[in-house]
Amino acid sequence: MFSPPATRPPPPTESLRDAVIPDYGTGSLADLFPSILAGFGVPGEVDRLGLEFAADRICVLLIDGLGADALAANSAVAPFLSALAQRTLTAGFPSTTTVSLSSLGVGVPPGEHGFTGYLIHVPGYDRLVNALTWRLHGAGPKIDLLQDLVPEQFQPTATVFERAAADGIAVAQVAPRLQAGSGLTRAVLRGCEFRPYVSVGDFVDGVATALRAGPRSLVYAYHGNLDTTGHVRGPSSDAWLLELAHVDRLAATIAEHLPPDAALVVTADHGMVELTDRVDFDKTELLREGVRLLGGEPRARHVFTVDGATADVAATWQEYLGTDFDVISRAEAIDRGWFGPTVARHIAERIGDLVVAARGLRGVVRTGAEPLESMLIGHHGSLTPAEMNVPLCTFRP
Repeated sequence: MFSPPATRPPPPTESLRDAVIPDYGTGSLADLFPSILAGFGVPGEVDRLGLEFAADRICVLLIDGLGADALAANSAVAPFLSALAQRTLTAGFPSTTTVSLSSLGVGVPPGEHGFTGYLIHVPGYDRLVNALTWRLHGAGPKIDLLQDLVPEQFQPTATVFERAAADGIAVAQVAPRLQAGSGLTRAVLRGCEFRPYVSVGDFVDGVATALRAGPRSLVYAYHGNLDTTGHVRGPSSDAWLLELAHVDRLAATIAEHLPPDAALVVTADHGMVELTDRVDFDKTELLREGVRLLGGEPRARHVFTVDGATADVAATWQEYLGTDFDVISRAEAIDRGWFGPTVARHIAERIGDLVVAARGLRGVVRTGAEPLESMLIGHHGSLTPAEMNVPLCTFRP
């Protein structure tokens, strides 16, 4: 039976300050499915990753919250995954689930698919949009469900699943029932059969069954418990290590049940760090001056300013936060390539007037407006290696 190690190396500090710029086009999550479709021979798709393998049936297993650095540091806990042929991809920016699943499902960077963070500013709405719940952010009635923001219009580009299905590939998604028909699913993961699972055994069976649905099949399987455990207990906790061990067994069990002509690809949407200090926007009047909306999340904030206040807000935030954060303008964030080589004008409007990315182990929380998020131990969203680097592991029977 697995037992968590009695001692662990101290969490990284200085190394976190080195920003990882998303490797769009040659080594990011956005490049994974187009490369797989190219292996299937789908017209117009290019193998951007040089995967150099082809299979008639492929399962892509996404483990929410499994950073490449964390996997490498805990290889003994995850022997199956650690023994696989693997490389590292980068998430997009911000390194958060909404953005990463959108990049994965559409096969393009955030500047093209339009999901630019956890809480997004959509012109025409006076409150931020939470794309995971497809609701306006903050307290309010159930009518806050965004029925007038049509997901298929918000993100109209054909998804990788639609492109695969158009070429005759049987495509399925195995994921929790709550994701079926959600706004985010309709926007970036549409075009495949949805197979909800109720248990780990049902998860494995759903993958194995979907892989046998046709002569060519593609299965996207999502597992979220590791991320939840990391948020609540921290990614260095015994609970997280025990969950990693279960995730490793899950991947191994899926591998055992693959058809002989299938392949398993394991990746993740982001890694995670533990905050050592929280800057509370709601209790810091100096940071609120000149700010009309605060989007994103603690590790990667979008700051929307009142007219004419952007320069002053930038100076105030940078001085107050210090070198633990980059406080840069929308234009500079775009120029640095954080959101991709191309950012459409209507999508640029969803990026903050200022973008604030954490370099160390601190975060900007909102204990009043976001009490639950502010209490979490584990966070992600910024450009540090621990958050940005995700594994790409492959298995063939």
